[in-house]
Amino acid sequence: MAASLQGVARVLWRLKPSVLPPLRIYQPCLRSLCPRASLSLVVLPSHSLCQAVSLQDEGAAHAAEALSRYKEKPWEYLESEEYIEKYGSSPVWTGYRRNHKGGIPPQKTRKTCIRGDKICGNPCPICRDANIIIHPQNVKLLEQFISPYTGMVYDPTKTGVCMKQHKKMTEAIDASRDHGFLPFQIPYVEFTKDNYSNSHDAVGTTPPPPSLTAGESWYKWYSQITPDETEVTKVKRKYKAYLK
Repeated sequence: MAASLQGVARVLWRLKPSVLPPLRIYQPCLRSLCPRASLSLVVLPSHSLCQAVSLQDEGAAHAAEALSRYKEKPWEYLESEEYIEKYGSSPVWTGYRRNHKGGIPPQKTRKTCIRGDKICGNPCPICRDANIIIHPQNVKLLEQFISPYTGMVYDPTKTGVCMKQHKKMTEAIDASRDHGFLPFQIPYVEFTKDNYSNSHDAVGTTPPPPSLTAGESWYKWYSQITPDETEVTKVKRKYKAYLK
C-alpha cells in the first residue's frame, strides 16, 4: 500500500501541482490509514535542490563581490577575518611545501602555476588564493617577502612562489620603494680623514714655483726634454725598416 501511495503521489504531482496542497491537509488521515507509508513525495523534492542551488548562488555572488572589492583595494583582504582565520599572523608562504621529483628540490620554482584554464596540483602561495593580489600599495603583503635584517627580497626557493609571481613581487617592491611606501636600506660607509686630504697627487695643490734663473722655465715639465741616446738607438734599430 505504501508503494501504491507513492505512485499516486508521483502521478498527482506530474499532473497538476495544485493538487498537492489538499493532500497536505489530509496527510494525517493518510498516515492513520497506512502508518508505514512514506508521504515525503507529497512535499516537492525540488525545494531542497532549489535551496541548495540558491545557497550556492549566494556563495558565488558573495565570493565575486569580495574578489571585486579586494581587486580595487587588495590591502583590505589582509585585515579581514577570512585572512586571519586562514593564515593568522604568519606570512602566506609559511608552511607551504613544494612538490618536486626526487629528494633534492630544484634550484628554481616552476615558471607559472596557471596556464590558461589549467591549474597545477599544488599552486604557489599567491596563485592558490585569488584574493591575494600583488600591488605596490599592498605593503603588508610585500613586507612578508622582504628580509627584515638585510632588506633583500626572499629567494623563491624559500617562499615557494612561482617565477611569474616572484617577478611581479620584485617589480611591486621596487615601485613601492620609489613611491615611498617601503623604506630604503642604504649601507653605512665610514669615511676616514684620508679621503678628505689634499695631499694626493690627483687632488693636491700646485707646488710653488722655484726660484727663477735666466733661461729656465717655471717648471721642469715646461722646459725642453732631451731623450736618452741609448733609448733612441733602440727605437731606431727596432723600426729601421720603417725609417728608410
